[in-house]
Amino acid sequence: MSGDGKVAIVTGAGSGVGRSAAVALLAEGYSVALAGRREDALQESIAEAGADGARALAVPTDVSDPASVAELFAATVRAFGRLDLLFNNAGTGAPAVNIEELLFEQWQTVVNVNLTGVFLCTQEAFKVMKGQDPMGGRIINNGSISAHTPRPNSAPYTSTKHAVTGLTKSTSLDGRKYNIACGQLDIGNALTPMAARMKDGVLQADGSVKPEPLMDVNNVSRAVVYMASLPPDANVQFLTVMATKMPFVGRG
Repeated sequence: MSGDGKVAIVTGAGSGVGRSAAVALLAEGYSVALAGRREDALQESIAEAGADGARALAVPTDVSDPASVAELFAATVRAFGRLDLLFNNAGTGAPAVNIEELLFEQWQTVVNVNLTGVFLCTQEAFKVMKGQDPMGGRIINNGSISAHTPRPNSAPYTSTKHAVTGLTKSTSLDGRKYNIACGQLDIGNALTPMAARMKDGVLQADGSVKPEPLMDVNNVSRAVVYMASLPPDANVQFLTVMATKMPFVGRG
């Protein structure tokens, strides 16, 4: 298996894409540190992995807090000795309200988790990966279809996901001297608790409300495993995985 002897951190691992990715990486042979706000949710993810969960570590983490992020990486190295893969997955959204009605605190919460959290985890990953032997590793950022095209009333989420694209490019460039690869996985309509409402109908750009196609979240975790499996001299810079018929390409 491609992950035998390797170590990964997955943020936002207590549900949805993060849980699916953590379970898939464990099945691939990785030792995995699962990060998230709620330890009970992290333990549920580990239980879902079955026997592979013996190689898992639950680390309650607030990715928007520098001290909490530093402890996540320190705990991972204490438990497993190194770090080969970081999946920056933790994310949140704001209420879908008109931009003039959005509270500053709602905006700031999304920025803190979706952007600052990715930066803080990337920074700590660099510190670990450049100092280990062999040097280097891989970072995969969870972007979004919203890193390309917004939904109505999604300014905080869309803005942060566009910013993650810039951070992915900078990380990919700055990581070269340390043998650190960085790529981005842009996901569209994976069936998770966050996206489940789409099957009942969501606001479209033309003002109508329509249900949208969804895909199995395991399609995303398989993409994570593939990106992670590449040798150090190869990288998937950007990869889009989406429900085949969701509104994205074309004019709706």
